[in-house]
Amino acid sequence: MRSRLPLALAALTAGSALLLTGCASSSDADAASDDDVIRFATLPLSEDPDAETPIDEIVRLLEDETGMTVEVTDVPNYSAVIEAVRAGHEDIGIMSAFPSALAVNTGEVDSLVAWPGLDEPVSTCLVLDDSPLRTLEDITPETTIAFADPNSSSGYYMPTYMLSELGLRADEGDFGELMSGGHDRSFIALQEGQADVACTSTIFPKMAGQGDPMFPFEEGETRSIGESIDMSVSMSVLGSQHMSDAKRDALVEAIPQVFSDENRDVIGMYMEGMPEGVEPILEPGADVFQPVVDVAAAAGVDISDLG
Repeated sequence: MRSRLPLALAALTAGSALLLTGCASSSDADAASDDDVIRFATLPLSEDPDAETPIDEIVRLLEDETGMTVEVTDVPNYSAVIEAVRAGHEDIGIMSAFPSALAVNTGEVDSLVAWPGLDEPVSTCLVLDDSPLRTLEDITPETTIAFADPNSSSGYYMPTYMLSELGLRADEGDFGELMSGGHDRSFIALQEGQADVACTSTIFPKMAGQGDPMFPFEEGETRSIGESIDMSVSMSVLGSQHMSDAKRDALVEAIPQVFSDENRDVIGMYMEGMPEGVEPILEPGADVFQPVVDVAAAAGVDISDLG
């Protein structure tokens, strides 16, 4: 049965500084404890308390496939997920490509399973339909762009790369930068006039007119002024190096069964970033994430050596 745990202090206090300095650690005793329990770090999908999330279904499927108990811990951001897994406080976490690449390149976190990307844009930059901005080239130093999270693939890294390719950089004063804290918060900022542009995943505009709290717009209320390139990796399930071989093997076998096309409707939002009909890569090496590292470097972010 699912158990939702309060966030461990170590995960709460961990941030990007710990990721950069590599000062996290976990004792062998911690790693050996609860070997029949899968500790799963998750991010909230929405600020809306009434929004339905598929975590319970994922837990049920994981428990059915592994025969183990799954305990869920909600963490506030990507960095906290990575640090909790890296330190051995959590066993797994689901990440998009860039935070996965960051984690794997520390040398202290593994990718258990990764899904290749598709040959299509990953990110889009949206404006309200009545905005004077028609293309990314119309962005000026007075333009405020909302990004989801500094470790978000579709909500930061890919659009930052897209903008940098046009010579637009926040650190050079070419536009104002607003870190909203989540895709849905970026849309609220756009809706309320706090931002002129919201850069996000291409999956969200497809939700227009459906009453989904993650994308609170009707069809025609927003439009795109630019889309990013594709990405070699779409999603990854990160795994702790502190877990036992038996638990690791069980997860590597179970994860593709849980996150499969036949469970797409049941899992909902968590399957949006995993391409349909694409076979996952089991226990991928760091080389799989190297194209992602290269894009980050081109965008001015070096995640190639964070050990």
